[in-house]
Parts: sequence; C-alpha cells; structure tokens
Amino acid sequence: FYCRSGQHAWQTLIAYDACIRLCLYSWAKGCTEAPEFMRDECLLLRSAFGLHKFLLQPRGVQATEVRTAKNAEQMGSSRVKKVVGKIRVDVRKLRVVPRRALKSSNSMRSAIYMQMGKDYARQVSSLVKNGMNSLKLASFPAISEEKMSCFFQLKSDSEGAEVESASTICLHPGSGEYHVFFPESEGDALLVEVQDSKQSLQGRATIPISSLNENPNDRIRWWPLYLEGQECVGKIQLSISSTITCDETNSIKSGPVAETLAYDLLLEAAMRAQHFHARNLKLGGPWNWLLTEFADYYGVSGSYTKLRYLSHIMNVATPTKDCLELVNELLVPIFKARSEKSLTRQEKSILLDCETQIEKLLATVFENYKSLDESSPTGLADLFGPVRDSAPPALTPAVNVYTLLHDVLSHDAQIMLQTYLQTAAKKRCRKHMIETDEFVSCNSEGYLLDSITVSTAYLKMKNLCMNISKEIQADIKIHNQDIFPSSIDLSNISAAVYSTELCNRLSSFLSAWPPSSPQPHVNELLTAIADFERDLDLWEISPVEGGVEARGLFHSYIIVWVQDMELNLLELCKAEKVPWAGVTTNHATSPFAEEMYDKMKDYLIRYEVVINRWPQYSLILETAAANMERAIIKALEKQYSDILTPLKDSIPKRLNMHVQKLARRQSMAPYSVPNQLGTFLNTIKRIVDVLHCRVEEILRSWASCLPVVGDKRSSFGEQMNGITVLLKTKYKNYLQATVEKLVNNMQANRGTRLKRILEEIKEEDGEADVRERMQMLTSQLIDSISNLHGVFSSRIFVAASRGLWDRMGQIVLKFLEGRKENRVWYNGSCYALGILDDIFASQMQRLLGNSLQDKDIEPPRSVIEARSILCRDVANAADTSTYFYV
Repeated sequence: FYCRSGQHAWQTLIAYDACIRLCLYSWAKGCTEAPEFMRDECLLLRSAFGLHKFLLQPRGVQATEVRTAKNAEQMGSSRVKKVVGKIRVDVRKLRVVPRRALKSSNSMRSAIYMQMGKDYARQVSSLVKNGMNSLKLASFPAISEEKMSCFFQLKSDSEGAEVESASTICLHPGSGEYHVFFPESEGDALLVEVQDSKQSLQGRATIPISSLNENPNDRIRWWPLYLEGQECVGKIQLSISSTITCDETNSIKSGPVAETLAYDLLLEAAMRAQHFHARNLKLGGPWNWLLTEFADYYGVSGSYTKLRYLSHIMNVATPTKDCLELVNELLVPIFKARSEKSLTRQEKSILLDCETQIEKLLATVFENYKSLDESSPTGLADLFGPVRDSAPPALTPAVNVYTLLHDVLSHDAQIMLQTYLQTAAKKRCRKHMIETDEFVSCNSEGYLLDSITVSTAYLKMKNLCMNISKEIQADIKIHNQDIFPSSIDLSNISAAVYSTELCNRLSSFLSAWPPSSPQPHVNELLTAIADFERDLDLWEISPVEGGVEARGLFHSYIIVWVQDMELNLLELCKAEKVPWAGVTTNHATSPFAEEMYDKMKDYLIRYEVVINRWPQYSLILETAAANMERAIIKALEKQYSDILTPLKDSIPKRLNMHVQKLARRQSMAPYSVPNQLGTFLNTIKRIVDVLHCRVEEILRSWASCLPVVGDKRSSFGEQMNGITVLLKTKYKNYLQATVEKLVNNMQANRGTRLKRILEEIKEEDGEADVRERMQMLTSQLIDSISNLHGVFSSRIFVAASRGLWDRMGQIVLKFLEGRKENRVWYNGSCYALGILDDIFASQMQRLLGNSLQDKDIEPPRSVIEARSILCRDVANAADTSTYFYV
C-alpha cells in the first residue's frame, strides 16, 4: 500500500479520520456495527489503512502492534494495491534451448556469461536492448512453443508469507492472449516463469517496471531467460504496452481531499482486510456496512461506489459464475442511472473503461463456453476435457450481462454474439483435429503406407467425426436450456462451423490418403461420415454450403473403385490363356470360372456399405458385373478354343450357312466328344444355374432399395438379363453343335446313314429286317451315347442324348414328309422309330439307372410328329412333352 513508502499519507489520514468520525456518529446513534471498528483504539482501521508508521503508539505495546500491523500490511499488500498505471503483456515468441545442449557447449556458455555480465553491470534495460541482439540461439534445437506455458506475476503480488494463486497469470506464445497488470510503483517488477507441458521449469526472467519507460515506443522486445546459477537458457519476446504515472506527481502532502478519493482509499482498505482476489470478490460483514455508510454520510453517489468496486473487480475478473453475477448485479443500477442521465463525467469515464474490460470478459466466456471451469483459478480448464452436454454455470450470467450491454434485437448485437460462438466452435474443432494434423500436413508424404498405419489414420478420422457429432449434440442440449436469446440458434450456429471445418479436414485427408477400395477401415469412415450427415438432418440442422456431404466426398473414389475392380478382373481373365489340364472342381467345372466368380462376389459384397447408403450405385455395379461376366465367358472360350473351334462350324449362321455345309462335307474324320468339352459345358451350365444367379441375387437385393422415378423404379436388370440370355444361348449352341457333329459322323458312312437305310427298306420287310439293316447305326448310336455319358454330367448327358434322339427323329420326319403319297416306306419308318426309341431309352436307363426321370425317356417332338404322320392322326401331333432338352 502506498503508505508503506510514505506517499499519499495525507489522503490516507483524511480517509482514516473520516471513518473514525463516521463510526463515532453511528455508535452514538446505537449502531451495532460501529464498535467493531472502534475496538482496540481502532486497530482494524489502522491496520487496513497501514498507518502504523505515522501514528504514535502507547508505551509497551508498540513493538507488538507494529509487528501485527506490518503483518496485516504485508497480507493486504499482496492482494490489493494502489496502482500507478497499468501494463498490457502479450507473449509473441519464445526460444528455449534444451539444457543439455547448452551444457555440452562450454565455449558458447562462457561467451554468454561474459557478455551478460558486462551488460548487467551497466543496467538491465541496456542488457535487454543490446545484449539479447547478440545472443544467437539458432544453432541449437529449440523446444516447441506449443508445449510451453508462460506464468506472469507482479513482484508486489508475490511478497508476503502467502501468495494468492489467482495473481499468477498463464499465457501461451503466439496465442494472442494478453493480460493487464497494475503495478504498485515504478519499483515494482514483472516476474516471468516458463514451464513445459510437464510443469518443469525452463527459465525465469525479471522485468523492472522502471525499464519500460526508457523507450515507450519500443513495445516489442526480447528478454533473457535464466535458470539457477544465472545460466542463460533462452529468450522470450514480449509486447508490453505501459501507462505509468510517476509517484511524485501524486505526492500531495496537504490540502483538501475529495470524498471520492477518500472512498477509494477506504474501498482499498476494505478489500485488503477481506483478502480480495479473483475468487473472493464480495465484500461483506462490517466492511460492507462501513462502505455503505461512508458513501451515504459523505455524499458519495451510489453509482460511483458501484463503478469503483466494479473497476477493481474487472482488474482481476475471471469467467466464473460468481464474478459475472456480481458484475451483472452492479451493472443493473448503473445502467439505470445512465438511462436517467444522472452519471457524472467521471462516472461515465469509469464506466467506459469497465465496459471495455467486460466485453473482453464476455468474449472469453462465449468463445470458451465449453471449457469453463469453476474450480480453476483462471476460470478456464487447463486441459481439453470431454464434451459437456450442459451449460456451464457462468453462461447464464454472461448472457444477462450481454443483454445489459447490447440490444439483442439489433442485427449488430446478434452478429457479434454469433461470431463469439463461431469462434468457440472453431476452437473446439482445432482441439479435436490436433490428432489428425499429421495426416494432412506437408510432411505426411513421408509416411510408409502400410496397412496398420492407414487403418490407424482412418480410425482417427472416424473418431473425429464421432467427437464432432458429440459436440453438436451437446450444443443442442445447451440450446434447449433456453439460455441464449431467441434470435440465437446455438445448435445451427455451431453445427455450421463444425460441419464446414470437418468437411475441409475430411477432403484434405482423403486427398492425402486416398481410399483404394471399400476396405473395412474405409467403410467404417464412410459410415461415420454418412451417419454424421444423417444425424444433422434428424436433428433438424439447416444445411450449410461447404458442409459435410458424404456422397460428395466419396463419389469420385467409388467410381474409381468400380473401375479398378473391373480392370483387375479383366486383367486376371486376360492372363488365363489355356485350360488347367486335368484340373476340375467337385462339380466337374473349370477352377478358373469358380475362382473368378468367387472374386467377383467378394468384390461386390464389399460395396454393401456403399449401397446401403446410396442404392443408385447398384446400377453402376450391375454394368461392371456384366462386363466382368462377359470377360469370364470370353476367357473360357479362349481357354477351350482348341475343342470349340470344330464345333463353331456346326453352329448355323445366316450368311455363311452354305459355306459351313461345304466345310462339313470336306471333314472326313469322325468326331469324338473330348473330355474338356464336358468341363466347358459343365462350367457354362453351372454359371447359368448357380454362379450367375448368386451375383444377380446380390445386385437385385440392392436394387430393391432404388428410389422410384415416376411410375417405375430405375431400369435395373437389363444388364443381368442380357448375361442370362448370352449364357443360355452359348450353352444351347455348343450343345446343338456337339449333337450335329455326332449326326455328321453317321451321315458320313453309307451303312449308318439313316435316310439311306429307310430308302432301302422294302414293303415286305418286317421289323427284324429293319433292325438288321440298322445294326451298324445302332452300334454307332450306342457308342455315341456312351461317349456323351463319359464326358458330360448327368443332366447335360440327358440333354445331349435327347438332342441326338430328336435329331435322328427329324431325319425320319423329313423322309416321311417328302413321301406322304407313297405309303411303301411307312412300315419301315414305323419300325425305325421304334428301334430308335428302344436304343435311347435302354441306353439312358442303363447308364443313369434310378437317377433317370420319366420325362427323360419321353419321345422328343420330332418322333411324335413322325408318328402322327404314320397314324394319320392330326390330333396326336400335339406336343405332349414339355421337356426342353437345352
């Protein structure tokens, strides 16, 4: 307090005298509070005002009372002070060298000691100005600024046995944070202490207040940092704006004292006596009575008392409930007085200064409303904790104060509050995104993209989406508490920031770490993003331009995935040039086809997450699947080209049918069905019946979720139907060509040519004669049927045998159709048909046994039509068999 150095003693004595007279006056009127201050010769007042140095003391009690007074003075001086000005401190940069690096360089340390010793001997300010310019620390690895904290305290605040924790202020380099200090005198000093993230001391500095006035224009300076033994370990760049009033200008030794000045001195004394500090702001008990009575008795306006008290509060204000409630309580009558135009010029000036500080306090509250901590000395949580889903206690009084300062119905006031809340959301985003910074930085190119690293990166991005979602949920709950004005929609304001910031981070991440395929970790991130977008819609959050849109983020990647999947399978198909000799599956099919369809099925299943979100991609996948199936069929045909080439001559085509017939006549070697043809047709049959159906089933289940466009759904199924038709056509053609080859074998030999045999039958020939004439043909048919059985699976064998049976029946039918008027050959044809029926039915029964079905041995269409001619029964010409052999 100023009386310690003898300054303002006169004003203090006047204020002290005024208090004594007031107490005597009140005591005389029977007031119960006044005796408290009169007890022990006004010891409480003398100690609070610090007048023990200037008042005479009774003999015998002087030493004791002086010590008590000194202790009270020291106790109070550490908490309350009469300021001679103020300084605004902002940490710009920090350079701290690891201690072991300096210790390992003895020559450098010696040079530093010599330079510092020389400069310090002159003056501290000269050291700061000149010595630090020569201190080069660039050659040593510096500790990161982000991990460092700077703690500031006035030397006058640190004196005494007890030090209030609220007097220590923490600032971070480059954060833009600042604090205003109020020194007691020019002899005061600013103490600086630098700690790392583990609260380990890294350096100290002492900045004399007097040195700040030497060059007021030089606000930004480097100051040296020391450790024990005066070891220089770094430097700190501070921006210090100072307004210091010389003590001598206020050293009025006599003269009248204004009532307001006396009240100021009493207020400071009361604050000292009640240990006023950031977390103990209220003045109660006898001192509150004395302040109220003093103002009333000596004519100090209520507005002035509240403004002066408010100014002291704002000097140590924290974003806490008790502080803001007290500010609101003091502002209400002050603003009422202002509206009544009853404030004096001095009071208006004090209010203007307070309003500036209150705005800064409100900005701190609103920009950190999720990081407020009532138990923290600063009112802010030191660590980034979990998301809180309820409003902090300080938020309600902060809104009340804001509505006092601003007209919340005005556009400017709404924009200002929205800006504060947007800043708060950006800060929270920044905290959440720290763990993912490494994935979008320029240095991420050096990462080894192994599966574990990639999975970890995608997992962190997924967690980021979930954490941001929790932030929005918390804001919705806080908004529903109806704390903010109705014009402020907290959930939409914050969600717009969160969605935009998250979208930017996701876009940057996907560009740096592009997803190569719908792998599990990619699907998990895609699901998290899609869920985030869905939740915003469920929570009725308004869409925002540049916000998260899952499909927009992944669309280009999905298209590339499908193309890569298709190209990958096509490359595998191109690599298969020849069949796997002697290798078949349990189904007697090609392992290549089985493997390709298994791969295609696995590929498609990976897209289930994508399709569940966006069914429209099923159309793209259908096209890709159709292309892949065509490639598989083409590869199969290339593999078995050696055995399929002879058959292609027997597949009728409109333009070259005559050429094919000529070619067949020129081929004299008998055709034997190769085993590999069985594998090929078995494979085609299994693709038609099983493998293709599996793929189509997957796609069709997805297509059921397609949105309805007009009166019908999107045209799904065209590609799959086309593949079904293609497969069945190829199966039918190759099977018919095989039968045609066997028929050609019989047509090539005069003794087995059925038409010739029918032509040579005489009218008197009986069934035995006809059977004898057909003996060679019968033998060849039996061999051909056995050949088919040895090559094909049972169902294909039945189809091929019935095809051959039908083909033989067609020969008889055409023979009869050409000779309808000549019944000489009717009996022979009837016998031939019976013999053919016996051959095919008996051989199929012999080879298949009980697995043969009744419909398998029913006569084919051509045989029925031939019999109808023989029987002259047109009604019997109808097809009684519904069995389609292909």
